[in-house]
Amino acid sequence: MKRHPPPNGKNGTHDPNQNEFGIIWELSAYPFKLRAGDVFEFNDRLCRVLRVNYSSAVVIMNRPVREFKTRFDQPVRFQPPPWRFYISPNSEVAILNRKARR
Repeated sequence: MKRHPPPNGKNGTHDPNQNEFGIIWELSAYPFKLRAGDVFEFNDRLCRVLRVNYSSAVVIMNRPVREFKTRFDQPVRFQPPPWRFYISPNSEVAILNRKARR
C-alpha cells in the first residue's frame, strides 16, 4: 500500500508556529532502559536480561546448588534450572556490565 504525503505538503514535521505540540510529541528518553545482555544484582544474586520488548524484560537468575543426604547416607548435589521472571524494561536497577556513556 502506497503512502501519500499529507495534503498540506509537510512530510510529517510539526509546524513551528505550534510550539505546544512540539512539547507533547517529544519522545521521552529513558537512561535506565534495560537491554538484552545486561547484568544486575537482585537479592545478592546476579541476574541477566534475556530479551526486552516495550512492556516487559525477561530475566533469569541462577538458583543455589541443593545438597542433601539420601536415606542411605549418600551425599547428593544438583543444580536446579535458573529462575525466570519478568520485570518492567524501565526498572531503575544498577546495571553492572554497561559502560558509562561519555
